[in-house]
Amino acid sequence: MRPFRKIDILFGFLIIATTGVLALTGQVPTQLPLEPVRDSGASVTGALEGWYKNSDGSFSILVGYFNRNQKQTLDIPIGPNNHMDPGGPDQGQPTQFLPRRQWGVFTVVVPKDFGNKRLTWTITANGQTTSVPLHLDPLWIVEPFEDAGVGNTPPVIRFQPGGTTFTGPPKGIATSFNVKVNESLSLTAWVSDDGKQPPEARPRQGPPANIVWSKFRGPGDVTFENARPTVDANDGKTSTTAKFSAPGEYILRVQSNDASGDGGGGFQCCWTNAHVKVTVTP
Repeated sequence: MRPFRKIDILFGFLIIATTGVLALTGQVPTQLPLEPVRDSGASVTGALEGWYKNSDGSFSILVGYFNRNQKQTLDIPIGPNNHMDPGGPDQGQPTQFLPRRQWGVFTVVVPKDFGNKRLTWTITANGQTTSVPLHLDPLWIVEPFEDAGVGNTPPVIRFQPGGTTFTGPPKGIATSFNVKVNESLSLTAWVSDDGKQPPEARPRQGPPANIVWSKFRGPGDVTFENARPTVDANDGKTSTTAKFSAPGEYILRVQSNDASGDGGGGFQCCWTNAHVKVTVTP
């Protein structure tokens, strides 16, 4: 039997799972308006997904978002419509917002003496403004590096054979590239996974983990040859290409899920997100 675990904020309620049964435990301090999902024209809301302690005593606050548009991807530059306070406006948040729910998109590292302080992420999209508080409430502690119930761990991403490993939530820049406008940039990674999965996960056919690329930040459009390239079942190698429409600094997000799915099925384990920097010249 798996222990109950907090899985998400949904419309102002904290949802937990107890022996496979979902229950609402009451309202929590968040601002998620009861706005229906639409094809376009709806709002975007940040999502506090929890926090965990780092080895140096600091804390990482894990953040995603909910774009209520099914078909509208939004680019919202850092500034009046996309800011984090205090200490902002830029705390490493995305400027491109993909449709629907996106998990574990970035982390904000706060010092060991952060205590009861709060950050607030405010987003204005399609003329609608939402805000979400980010904090270290003990109820929101998470374990994104291991599922305590079954011992599952996140997929491992490498950008060189036998190179540095990246696993779990993103922190810093994993690797960097340089390319010219409208030239193809080769994006190759190696993905591995322990193969463990929660009992409720659907059996995965083929490799134990998948991978998807997306734009996180940048001044122009990014076109991927295949944003969801195949992962070789033997060595975990996966490759695609990307083209950039304008010069400048970009950050790409590469996400790998195991059988537990997006956001670990809401349990914050086991998935991996890494950020890749691309400098695009004319």
